[in-house]
Amino acid sequence: MVTSVKESFLQNTSQEEQIIYDHLLECVQHQSPEEVIDAFRCLFIKGKDYRDHQVRIALARIINSKIGEQQFNYILNRCCHILVNRWQMQPQYQTAISALSELFEHLAPPTSTYSNTSARLRELVIEFSKTDHYLRLKRLGRVITQGKDTTYVGNLINRYPYLYEHYLLSEDSNFEDQRTVRQLQSKSQQRFELDLSKYVTYKVRQVQVTRKPDLITPNKSIITPIDNPTLLSDRELGMALKQFVGTIEGGYSYRDLSQSFLTHTSQTKDYKTFKDELYHYLITSVDTKYGRHKFNEKLYKRIQTTLPHCDSKKPDEFLVLRTTSQLLNFLVVESGANPNHYIFMDLITNMGATPTVGLLLKVVLLCHKVKPYLEKRFSILFGHYESFTKEGVPWLVKALENMNIAFSVNFGKADLSFLRQMM
Repeated sequence: MVTSVKESFLQNTSQEEQIIYDHLLECVQHQSPEEVIDAFRCLFIKGKDYRDHQVRIALARIINSKIGEQQFNYILNRCCHILVNRWQMQPQYQTAISALSELFEHLAPPTSTYSNTSARLRELVIEFSKTDHYLRLKRLGRVITQGKDTTYVGNLINRYPYLYEHYLLSEDSNFEDQRTVRQLQSKSQQRFELDLSKYVTYKVRQVQVTRKPDLITPNKSIITPIDNPTLLSDRELGMALKQFVGTIEGGYSYRDLSQSFLTHTSQTKDYKTFKDELYHYLITSVDTKYGRHKFNEKLYKRIQTTLPHCDSKKPDEFLVLRTTSQLLNFLVVESGANPNHYIFMDLITNMGATPTVGLLLKVVLLCHKVKPYLEKRFSILFGHYESFTKEGVPWLVKALENMNIAFSVNFGKADLSFLRQMM
């Protein structure tokens, strides 16, 4: 059996590595972030004159052991996250995470004044600054500090907790990193759902007062306004809530339609028939004119060519999962290596962000296990456009906001069902 670099690294932590980890943990527990960052800079960036002789010797031994770049990346990444995992739990220290990531910006190559060990360390650190480890460290800093600069798409990440796991973690992320991100995700999701509930309650009260002005007497204060918690206009948010909370087809909600479809297809004899019924289930949410142009034909072909060797089998959970995941590839984006998303952009251009997200929601409601797969599709798009200004890709921002609402209403704890009485 082939052992991965990660597995080998985790199984063979050397004494020298442990000395460094223990030292950084001691520093972050007893020193200010400024002192810790200065120490980190001296140890890894300057690469000389570190005050702790034992730690300096331990690092030198690691460098002189002809360590490979990939293993060094794991070591340095773990060193960074020893500090990050401590700081993220204390709000007053969270800005230190961005300061830590900035240490790796604009690293100059080693000069002739460097010793062989220091020169090799600088080379390894420069390579680390080009890795996904470092990219995810910078992204995590954006989430935790929640900076006010929202010029670029990447700076909006703290708004979309459903992207966190795929955008901030990798297959190499250890347990502590995963726990940190999931804690941030939970807090961010709870905050958004609470803000959304407050906003909806405020708007409902506004409507009630309009209909029955006597609800407010001269002696009572006016209803305190609540800000729209999304980047959508009030009108766009209202449309999204109506779409994802209310009824959309024949007096049925998305959830009603999915349950009806699953009940009906539980008696379907073969997979080919299931695919036919899936196609008809989906196109009822596609604009008729747009669908007839070319989209419906493409959708039908994509569904029918999915796992054709299984056409005579009875559909089961595995087949539904494979079908819906392949469908999301087609509707959103194939992969990070092949980020073609023409269909997705075309859907939004012709139908709008809210109906397009509604179509995706119909897919996920058929198979809840495919939800992380859709989140991954959106994280691929987010990463693809993270350096764009949000004004440059308004369609993406609207899609991200709509998906946040759709997930909160259908999979979160935000109970907005009372809105149906107002629609």
